[in-house]
Amino acid sequence: MHLLDQLERPIIFAHRGASVSAPENTMSAFELAVRLGAKAIELDTMLSSDGIPMVIHDHTLERTTNGHGQVRDHNYSVLSHLDAGSWFSDAYKGEKIPALHQVLKSFSDRILINIELKNYHAPHDNLPETVMQLIDEFKLWDFVLFSSFLPRNLRLLRKRKPLAKVALLCPTGFKGWIFRSPIFKNISSAIIHPAIEDVDREFIQREHCNGRRVYVWTVNDKVKAKELFLSYVDGIFTDDPASMLEVLRQNRPPVK
Repeated sequence: MHLLDQLERPIIFAHRGASVSAPENTMSAFELAVRLGAKAIELDTMLSSDGIPMVIHDHTLERTTNGHGQVRDHNYSVLSHLDAGSWFSDAYKGEKIPALHQVLKSFSDRILINIELKNYHAPHDNLPETVMQLIDEFKLWDFVLFSSFLPRNLRLLRKRKPLAKVALLCPTGFKGWIFRSPIFKNISSAIIHPAIEDVDREFIQREHCNGRRVYVWTVNDKVKAKELFLSYVDGIFTDDPASMLEVLRQNRPPVK
């Protein structure tokens, strides 16, 4: 049985790890999420110039590292030596950009991992295939959930692995409405990742009636979190898993 089906709902996904307290998408952020009691983490991945899936959110390096330029223009050796922690705090100076295989090796036996395929700057590259090869190698199909704003990525996953757990990420606005509509139901048939702005009790009830779980991004407000929990949301993505876990402890909905 897939780990996603074993975890008690709602699931708290530590968004880029415990990213309010540690530099996002680093081993320290993921380790902290585990220590805080989160049952799932979310991470972003894209390819280096030599085809290695790296765990980083932006397709450029300036915001979260001491590097410059695009991730895809640098090889693994260069990327893996950059400082990905000093921007956040001196306490994390020297923190590195992890490769996806390092995160899988360190955390896959301890926590559910949501892998966002983030090749939005290179939508026809080999990221989906390369990540699937890693999941095959580590035998982790029952421990990972895949998400993306690119329907093509999820189509490729489902074609190769029909039982893979995938979820279409939905932006706000008209495009988000299209993504949440029946037009894309065949891609994201069991799970949907809508933006917080578009979710209320009625939305959750409607999706549940359609047989689809709802995992909402990105929830950091305690009042909104309480509202979602009491509306039987299936999970949330949050930068602050410690606070959201406390809200959940105080507002766990009755068992239906």
